[in-house]
Amino acid sequence: MFATQPILMTDMPQPFLYNDFTSFLKNHFPFKVQKISLNAGFTCPNRDGSKGQGGCTYCNNQTFNPDYCRTEKSITTQLEEGKQFFAHKYPDMRYLAYFQAYTNTYGEIEELKKKYEEALNTPGIVGLVIGTRPDCMPDELLNYLEELNKKTFLLVEYGVESTLEKTLTRINRGHSFEDAADAIRRTAAKGILTGAHVILGLPGESHDEIIAQADILSDLPVSTLKLHQLQLIKGTRMAHEYEKDPESFTLFHDISEYIELVIDYVERLRPDIILERFVSQSPRELLIAPDWRLKNHVITSRIQKRMRERETYQGKKYNR
Repeated sequence: MFATQPILMTDMPQPFLYNDFTSFLKNHFPFKVQKISLNAGFTCPNRDGSKGQGGCTYCNNQTFNPDYCRTEKSITTQLEEGKQFFAHKYPDMRYLAYFQAYTNTYGEIEELKKKYEEALNTPGIVGLVIGTRPDCMPDELLNYLEELNKKTFLLVEYGVESTLEKTLTRINRGHSFEDAADAIRRTAAKGILTGAHVILGLPGESHDEIIAQADILSDLPVSTLKLHQLQLIKGTRMAHEYEKDPESFTLFHDISEYIELVIDYVERLRPDIILERFVSQSPRELLIAPDWRLKNHVITSRIQKRMRERETYQGKKYNR
């Protein structure tokens, strides 16, 4: 059974607001842990013609990768450069190899295994985070990940993006919400930590439809959840759609409006889901809108402050 009461995080200096990812990692590891993003040279079935061409209408993978992520570099090299990037903060820090760019379960099984195991054989790497699409998790690979999960920390993150079929079709996602629900159930059934990622503010979605996502996702065995605002990125099909019909977009130019939406959403979430983030930040040179010019941690602090003002917390309106 899922928890129905707020989980009090005993190591948090403030009253429960939501289950944060930092505390989650502290509960798993006796040392500080940082994710290192990787570009392992994968493609996507929505780009190579298997499912479609051109990818999702909002997608530009240049927004995901730090400078050390380049496909011409080996996984080991990317991880070592990533470690150098972060090591000045905490010399004894350990790392999770984050397979982030494109679809990181899309390929021949033996080739996938080699890439994952190369990462795990890099000194200081204590686990894997694998980002992928819900239509790219064959049973053979899932069985391998089940065994890998017995040996190391493993989190599989699925790009759900929306629970509405009309939206998934509009953004050329190439899979259904039922595909996402099925992948989440199958992965969690193997005992693997299972994450979901959604975008708030996709075109055509009302406030009520967006926060209804929280109810739907709460009924799935989701361990972690990433939220972020829709961002219009230069060179994408969605950017061209915006030029033609800006009235069909809600871009939260007023960040206060987005903060209220996030809190409405979090109030409806199952209380034990770990919230990894509320916003995403794209390079300024690629971003069209919304341009808040605020660091992620500043926005997170504002969300926390507003939650205290509203005297609310994750799951306050969860009534399963």
